[in-house]
Amino acid sequence: MPPEDDLQSTVQPWQECTDVYDFLEQVRLRPGMWLPPHGSLHHLESMLVGYQVALGVHSIDEPFPFWGDGLFSQWLCQYFGRPSSLNWATQIEQETSDGSTPVEEFFRLLDDYRRHAALDPKPSTSESGFPGIEYMGDTFVTLFWRQRLLGQAVHRLEDHGFRVVQLAAGQWNAERDMHAAVAAALRFPDYYGHNLDALNDCLGDVACYGGYDDSAEGAGLVLTFADYDRFAAACPRAAQVVLDIIADRARRAAVLQRRLICLVHSNDPDIRFDPVGAMPVMWNRDEWLDANRRG
Repeated sequence: MPPEDDLQSTVQPWQECTDVYDFLEQVRLRPGMWLPPHGSLHHLESMLVGYQVALGVHSIDEPFPFWGDGLFSQWLCQYFGRPSSLNWATQIEQETSDGSTPVEEFFRLLDDYRRHAALDPKPSTSESGFPGIEYMGDTFVTLFWRQRLLGQAVHRLEDHGFRVVQLAAGQWNAERDMHAAVAAALRFPDYYGHNLDALNDCLGDVACYGGYDDSAEGAGLVLTFADYDRFAAACPRAAQVVLDIIADRARRAAVLQRRLICLVHSNDPDIRFDPVGAMPVMWNRDEWLDANRRG
């Protein structure tokens, strides 16, 4: 880590920024260009949430300490000498003294944090720092043919603290069977309407705000569907819409720093779905090639 005087201090096009610190330096140099008039630190926080979502969507391996209770928030708790459940923007706003602004205070603390991080570096990559990112790179719905690979994925995610809800989609002969199974597994309220619009509403609540039964989700929530090809054959429209709802709600949840992942098992190695959440449903990386789903 270079001394403060050697930090990037040259205005440059955002396309030439090489990492999040490079980007933040451009904001520091020209805050009026990046933030609205009288913009708060929460505007900058929202920009960084979008930055991190973009890293995940494009599978970019870059250290990023500003997510949720990430390294920057942990360091702030040490710096201020007390634990806090507040996000880093709110923490800084509350600690900003008269004569300064939260945005100015953020950049002062950012320099201190970077000096600290240089003295105590911690390995950080997209996949190690954000478990499950491999199932969020293209969309939030991933196909599996081999049950063994699905089982391995489930175990990895459980080891990283995800709550996994497994559903036997092969037993759904009608749309009502799907609604009954999902409602029971996720403890939907009694007023659940057992239709796709109601599924969109209730799953959105679970994805963005947590389960109705207050079950701990840890790192996030994973839904797995076994034998989904059988449900798709019985109810093709519903099967497509369910995945579309999940992908859309998972993307909205990501903006709120929550994770919803869907892993879909199919006995048909050639099954195809229309794009969900405006993104194609892709096979997992080990079975992406057609040849890897044969034999």
